[in-house]
Amino acid sequence: MSKKASSANVQVFMGFNKNVSKYVTKTRAYQKSHPGTNVTFLHNNNYAESELNECFERNSEGMLKNMAIHELALAVTFYGVTASNIASVEADKDFSVCKTLTGSDGKSYTDFSKLKFTIKTTDGNTVSIAADRCGGDDSVGIVTDSDGKELVRYTMPDEEDTDTIKAAEEQISGAMPYFYVQSPDYQTLKQRVAKAVATSQPAGGVATIESAVETLKIAEYLTPLLIEQLK
Repeated sequence: MSKKASSANVQVFMGFNKNVSKYVTKTRAYQKSHPGTNVTFLHNNNYAESELNECFERNSEGMLKNMAIHELALAVTFYGVTASNIASVEADKDFSVCKTLTGSDGKSYTDFSKLKFTIKTTDGNTVSIAADRCGGDDSVGIVTDSDGKELVRYTMPDEEDTDTIKAAEEQISGAMPYFYVQSPDYQTLKQRVAKAVATSQPAGGVATIESAVETLKIAEYLTPLLIEQLK
């Protein structure tokens, strides 16, 4: 699809909503205004430990290709990470947990229930990504100083989102909670794509199919490396 789009000179946009999320924008702005700081993008899900067997089986492509794919897309879009320019990747062994669990089909699935790692590129960029299957139901941007001291964190949802979430639930009931939380992001994403189509101008951080392909390449490259590090 990417090759066909390129040959036809057509841009294809992807629905990575975190690329336009308020908490990501705030995190990046704070880091930019404080040189020498580091950033971690944390993604939490609210599975119970007892549900991980089913989770591993249903998401057998692995955490980096489903749950943490959104954070990898941030790394590609805003930190210039590619599969070919990764100088090093280091797992946080104190945070991370790699397990082999048996699915309902009797097959074994090896994946991460928790994972945190830091990517450094040959261009000098650094970004950390963390994901926790059982960590809750939010996404967080964390900025730390050179000694690892936390300076600020921004979350999705935050206190400003309470009224928006409530209004969305009242308008359309019965949806999964994350639909209400992420509704403003998708509205922003659609508006940027529509404006880009109408004006032929850049879509303001919205992921393209090229960045999505690169994100998948990185996920495939990193998964075996991180599993090996956590043995």
